[in-house]
Amino acid sequence: MKALQYRAIGQPPEVVEIDTPEPGPGQVRLKVTAAGVCHSDEFIMSLPEEEYIYGLPLTLGHEGAGVVDRVGDGVQYIEEGASMAVYGPWGCGLCYECSSGRENYCRNAAKFGIVPPGLGAPGAMAEYLIVDSPRHLLPLGDLDPVQNVSLTDAGLTPYHAIKGSLEKLPSGATAVVIGVGGLGHVAVQILRAMTAATVVALDIDEAKLNLATDVGAHYTFPSEPGAVDMVRDLTGGRGVDAVFDFVTNQATLDLGQAMVGSQGDQVLVGVGAGTLPVGLGATAAWETSIRAPYWGSRSELFEVLDLARGEGINVHTEVFSLDEAPAAYEKLKNNQLLGRAVVVP
Repeated sequence: MKALQYRAIGQPPEVVEIDTPEPGPGQVRLKVTAAGVCHSDEFIMSLPEEEYIYGLPLTLGHEGAGVVDRVGDGVQYIEEGASMAVYGPWGCGLCYECSSGRENYCRNAAKFGIVPPGLGAPGAMAEYLIVDSPRHLLPLGDLDPVQNVSLTDAGLTPYHAIKGSLEKLPSGATAVVIGVGGLGHVAVQILRAMTAATVVALDIDEAKLNLATDVGAHYTFPSEPGAVDMVRDLTGGRGVDAVFDFVTNQATLDLGQAMVGSQGDQVLVGVGAGTLPVGLGATAAWETSIRAPYWGSRSELFEVLDLARGEGINVHTEVFSLDEAPAAYEKLKNNQLLGRAVVVP
C-alpha cells in the first residue's frame, strides 16, 4: 500500500510503498477515507535529531477516518463497512483517566510506550490504518469524512480548551482567539455556538482575519502590540475574560497576558513555548489563570461530532490526494493554507 512517511531527520516526507498491515487480536483495520494535515506534524519534523523521539520511518497522520475493513480476533459489536472517526490520544484503558474517557491524560501511556497514530504509531496518511482498540473508533454516520476528519484534533483540541473556560464566558464576556489557522478558525465557531461572548480574532495574516469574520468573529485585529489597546477599548479597559492562544510563542504570550482581565483565563493551545512572569506583582490583573490543555477526551469528541451534525462547526478544507500530500505539508510549512488540509488516499 501507499503511505506518507517521515523517513530522515530534516527531510520532507515521502510517499512510499509499504506492506499492508493485518489487524492483530483486539485490533481493527480501517480503509482510510481521509487524513488531516496538522501543524503538530510540521513541529515534530522540525525537531533536531537529539530531540526527535517518534521513531523512523514514521507514517504521518494523527487525524484519521475510514471504513472498517477487517477486525482482529476478539473484536465484537463493530460492523465491517461502518464509517468511523479515530480518537487519537490512545491510553492504557485501565487507569482512572482512561476509565473516564480522558485518555489524553493517561497516567500510564509513557510507562507502557503507548503513542498516538502518526505521533509514534503508524498514522492515517496511508491506504490502511490499524487502530489498536475499537474503543478508539467513533461512528461518523452520515458526516462526510473528508469534511469532518479534522474535527478529531482541530475540533476536539479547541473544544476541550474552550470547555474548561465556559464559566468565564457568559453574556457580556469577551473571548480572544490568537491565530486563526486550522484550529483557531474552528475555535471561533465553537465559541459562537457554545457561548454568548463577544469573539475577537487576532492574526498576522489578512486572509485569515477575513476567514475569522466569515466563520463568526465579531471583531478582528492584526496580531501586533497595538491590538492590546484595541481589545481593551472594546471592554471599557477591563480586559478580556479568556484568551485562547493557538500560536503560543513569546509575542503571543505577551499579548495574551497584557489583555486578559482579572479572573480571566489565558489558555495556551499552540505547540510553541515561551515564558510569562507570574505572581502578585507580575501583572495588573488579579486571579488570572494560565492553562495548557492537551487534545481532548473521547466523550468530548462525541460532542464535537454532534456539534458538526447540528451545523455548529464547518472546517474550511483544502483537499489533496496521497500523492500530493508532500505538497500539502510544504504549503503548511510556508503558511499558505487557509483552514485545514485533508489528504484523501
